[in-house]
Amino acid sequence: MSESKLAGQFFDSAIGLLQRVRDEEAANITAAGEAIADTVESGGRLFTFGAGHSSLPAQDVVYRAGGLALMNLLAVPGVVGVDVMPATLGSALERVEGLAGAVLDTSPAQRGDLLVIISLSGRNALPVEMAMNARALGLTVIGLTSVAYTEGTKSRHASGTFLKDHCDIVLDSKIAVGDAELTCEGVDAPFAPASTVVTSALMQAAVAAAVERLAERGVEPPMLRSGNVDGGHEWNGRVMREYGDRIFYRR
Repeated sequence: MSESKLAGQFFDSAIGLLQRVRDEEAANITAAGEAIADTVESGGRLFTFGAGHSSLPAQDVVYRAGGLALMNLLAVPGVVGVDVMPATLGSALERVEGLAGAVLDTSPAQRGDLLVIISLSGRNALPVEMAMNARALGLTVIGLTSVAYTEGTKSRHASGTFLKDHCDIVLDSKIAVGDAELTCEGVDAPFAPASTVVTSALMQAAVAAAVERLAERGVEPPMLRSGNVDGGHEWNGRVMREYGDRIFYRR
């Protein structure tokens, strides 16, 4: 059986995007790592949020072997993943104005904490208002989005603004509008999205930058180990006891 040309093209596209964000977003990744490290060192808590498939990179850094134990998922029922029926309900909820305020008001997030908001398009009401309200509450906000959408689409929020307009730091995934890398004769729709690959890499890079900063300052970063290596459970148990007041996914 011959090798798939399209499969190879997808890898080439994903690798190209990863190289772009590594080179073009280096300063912003460093700034994000600095902000995360500042929050950890000052006793703050870390939260991530994403709706739909943007929730996947948000979840990828929570309770993760090799990850910061203080990363908590800010979950909004109905918009995380495709676990609701119909699945289109999640997309509809992203456009509901006022929902973000209710979520933050009932969450443990408070002044001095940090929130990473992931939204590929950054155009819907939920991520826009999540950023607006989080900053009003005194949180540091990092937005992970595709800036191309601000030029190729219109905002769906009443303000006419996008997620990137309400963030302290913006990480640009460089994903093209439509999030599909490939086309093929005989197939009417483009396909092979790369946003999850690139966005997850950006999240892990920001965490790596934060760990680097903490180590440089002589601060031991609260890292989790794999439960599938000897001593992993004991290590994680110690970390969770020590930082229990800043960890919310175990309650």
